[in-house]
Amino acid sequence: MNNIDLVKIFKALSSEQRLNIFKMLYEWNRTTSEGTVDCLCLEEGVEKCFTKTCDCLDLSKSTISHHFKELENAGLINCTRIGQSSVCKINMEAVQAIRDFLK
Repeated sequence: MNNIDLVKIFKALSSEQRLNIFKMLYEWNRTTSEGTVDCLCLEEGVEKCFTKTCDCLDLSKSTISHHFKELENAGLINCTRIGQSSVCKINMEAVQAIRDFLK
């Protein structure tokens, strides 16, 4: 990943709200509330993540939608629409790029 990509990633995560959303999505991609690996793991994504995010945060739907778009434009997440629902996956290459940068 080049410096321009890292700039986009860090710019997207510089918003406290986007950072919180990204952390939530990352956790949802990793585990269920019981602490076990979810059947919708990192490779498959999280279904209805936008609705879940709206339920968890005291933000308008348009604000959350904007944050999702910014995270997606930065390459941190990939969202796929399936009917009226969407599935959101964390881009693990972006996460690895952050880890590599911090080493």
